[in-house]
Amino acid sequence: MTPHGTEAAVNTRTAIITGAGTGVGRAAAVALGGDGWHLRAIGRRSELLEETASLVRDAGGTCETTACDVTDADAVADLFDDVGAKGRLDLLFNNAGTGAPSVPMEELSLEQWTTVVNVNLTASFVCAQHAIRLMKAQDPSGGRIINNGSVSAHTPRPNSAPYTATKHAITGLTKSISLDGREFAITCGQIDIGNASSPMTARMSQGVPQADGSIRAEPTIDPSTVGRAVAYMASLPLDTNVLTMTVMANGMPFVGRG
Repeated sequence: MTPHGTEAAVNTRTAIITGAGTGVGRAAAVALGGDGWHLRAIGRRSELLEETASLVRDAGGTCETTACDVTDADAVADLFDDVGAKGRLDLLFNNAGTGAPSVPMEELSLEQWTTVVNVNLTASFVCAQHAIRLMKAQDPSGGRIINNGSVSAHTPRPNSAPYTATKHAITGLTKSISLDGREFAITCGQIDIGNASSPMTARMSQGVPQADGSIRAEPTIDPSTVGRAVAYMASLPLDTNVLTMTVMANGMPFVGRG
């Protein structure tokens, strides 16, 4: 785990964003920076995180970067310890995610399944654990956790069992955190995203498998739109929660029957 950037944020709300180097994570960081947040941008690649940090600063926020694999429990613990030692933690955006090859379920290896579970679900759980500990202990207690769900938390794509299973599980995790955090002013909501432009969705423009067996290109949306939605959820007082929000390309084949 390698931290970079030490600018202090006095009397500023602090947020941790995982998977902040690209896509939705970067867009959320920039949107929150525009609202004056201090960001701790987390990801595996330092150079991408530094690009995010520069954009956050241009938007008016402050940003530290930490190169960290969210599946490394010790590195995650060190990260949250460092954040806690510097002050409050007001927001965790559990955004880091990955997928498996789009092949029939029986062709997937156990390693491929486990990789998706570890990144999408277990890492979100571990990060939430640490965030909850800090949020309970700080004075006054409280904070917000936003989990990146996906429209796959509702409806699967063909050949997507690992990703879909973990995103359904994120919904259960979100509701459990929301319930268990109530008495401590800890809120938890979920943003379900459909086809935001990112490295993970680059194949949409070339065509992806549909439930009827066809291959079709699908529309995408600018991740900045999702970033603004995350910033809205984060702006609410802690007695108010958006439990679930779906932000999607309106033309994607999600609503309707095939």
